Amino acid sequence: MPQRSGPKIWALLFVVLLLGVVGSVSYLGWRQSTPGVQAVATPPRFLGQKTAFTVVVEARGGNVAQVDVRVVQNTKSTSVVKQEGARGGRLELPVAVDSAALGLREGAATVEVWARDDFWRPLRRDDRAIAAYPVTVDLTPPKIEVLAATHYIAPGGSGLVAFRVTGAARADVTAGPLTFRSFAFGPADRGARVALIALPWDFDPAAPLTIRATDEAGNAAARGIPAELLPRKFPRDTIEIREPFLQAKVPELLPQRPPNQSLVDGFLVINRDLRRQAEEAKRRIGATSADKPLWEGPFVQPRNSKVFANFAELRTYVFGGHEIDRQVHFGYDLASTRQSAVPAANKGVVAFVEPLTIYGNTVVIDHGLGLQTLYAHLSSTAVKVGDAVAKGQEIGRTGSTGLAIGDHLHYEVLVNGVSVTPLEWWDAKWIRDRIGKPLKEAGLPEISGAEARDEDPASRPAPRASRRRGR
Repeated sequence: MPQRSGPKIWALLFVVLLLGVVGSVSYLGWRQSTPGVQAVATPPRFLGQKTAFTVVVEARGGNVAQVDVRVVQNTKSTSVVKQEGARGGRLELPVAVDSAALGLREGAATVEVWARDDFWRPLRRDDRAIAAYPVTVDLTPPKIEVLAATHYIAPGGSGLVAFRVTGAARADVTAGPLTFRSFAFGPADRGARVALIALPWDFDPAAPLTIRATDEAGNAAARGIPAELLPRKFPRDTIEIREPFLQAKVPELLPQRPPNQSLVDGFLVINRDLRRQAEEAKRRIGATSADKPLWEGPFVQPRNSKVFANFAELRTYVFGGHEIDRQVHFGYDLASTRQSAVPAANKGVVAFVEPLTIYGNTVVIDHGLGLQTLYAHLSSTAVKVGDAVAKGQEIGRTGSTGLAIGDHLHYEVLVNGVSVTPLEWWDAKWIRDRIGKPLKEAGLPEISGAEARDEDPASRPAPRASRRRGR
């Protein structure tokens, strides 16, 4: 009998057709449902006179084909930046808003991001923004009022400035290329801030001393600090480097040096590169200072110690009768008896206890407002990070660790990590005149032991080094 195959064939054809229709519908549904371009980074909350930010968009299918960033205010929409052409699946688009050029006024606005990809969909919806962010246009810069400042300051010296700033998110003080933190000080309703500033030993007299403030919109303001720069000279010295010293110190401080590197070349790496690393570390430590003064009165020099090397001494290093290097020595080298007790120069909190390249075993004490003291070449330490210490408390013992020729204490005073002469901070009169007096003029609370007196400022000569024991 003949087989009845016709119905089976039609059934098979129907199934194939059904699968084709279902597959096509599913494919078109997948195409249509694939998300379009999405914004993955938001703009700032404020737009200032000139505001820069980056818009980041990602395509979930295909490539980013077009991005248009617009600012909308009072129904007026203005394109700020537009980019077309396939740029891959992710695009980071720098945006610079010039509020004056766009005719923006202070008040509410919206940043819109329009974007599309090159991924085919049956129906496209490119008639609306993929993201809209409310922002506030703020065109008013902060206001700065200088309340008082140290009247006289010298290279390698310190000072204080008190000021009031309104409408700012950040306020700092700059001395040439250096930036110093400011801290809220006194009653909150006065809105006063203070900053300790330091001039490096080689400060350019033409460089400005300036208070700078910025708000969240990026608007900036600046005011000069009324201070007179006094001249100051620094000593010079010549240090002869001998073979036994190199044999002792280079392997210790540069254990990974190449086997074919000479001791002199190793010494130069230590004296230059490791010295620079120590300076960078001092800046990092200085950035962690407490937001209030912790010290009281003048700082103390270790009892019965003598100065063997001065602050900012320009040293010429000689080996075998030839000059091999020049470096500046920061701080004072102080010596008395071997492994003598090292006292904390003032009240504070221990911020650092570690070996520090050329300084050897080192302790740094934070005294607040960016002011710190450093004690180096120690043979042993008696404190740990976080310890509160009293003025005169033993924190360690002198030694010859690091790049030290003999047993002594290398002592520094730091302001935001910048080394300044310790002589000023040992002097009660200097503290009254240069720190206490500006606070009094600004109507701010006194720091204990820094009470101002109406005296003419005076300079005190640096002590002379009596014999070499430094690094």
